[in-house]
Amino acid sequence: MRPQEFVRMLRPYAKMVHEVFGIPWKAIIAQAALETEWLRKPLADLYTGRNSFNLFNIKGEGPVGSIKAYDFEYVKGRPIRAIHEFRAYNNYEESIEDYAQLISESKRYKQALEAAYDPEEFVRRIQQAGYAEDPRYAEKLIQIMRKYIADDEDEEEID
Repeated sequence: MRPQEFVRMLRPYAKMVHEVFGIPWKAIIAQAALETEWLRKPLADLYTGRNSFNLFNIKGEGPVGSIKAYDFEYVKGRPIRAIHEFRAYNNYEESIEDYAQLISESKRYKQALEAAYDPEEFVRRIQQAGYAEDPRYAEKLIQIMRKYIADDEDEEEID
């Protein structure tokens, strides 16, 4: 999927989450884009091929169980490929809602939510809180937000 199509598809859901939970909508879209490579590589079960509808690569058990897929762990700053269990959902909307609940209800992300007025600071703080192991996670999200996600719906996203 092209970046502008991806942004257009998720913007309404991300903005609803922003209204309800206060999580920056740009950060939500950027995370989903990075984690799924713009839906070019969504998590699917390694053995059955079943789509997990997991936009954020959240590990564990979801509403429809889990799937096993490859992910990277970082050991001494180097990525190592490993198999993990990831939450599975019925659809992408359910994935976004679960992400919002995870971020808003966990004490771990309290400081990130305090910076929700600034999407770039928000993503720096979720990285500091341990959301992802990639040492460049926040930097990558900031690049996506700056390059592909316009402030206003009427503005054209850069392709």
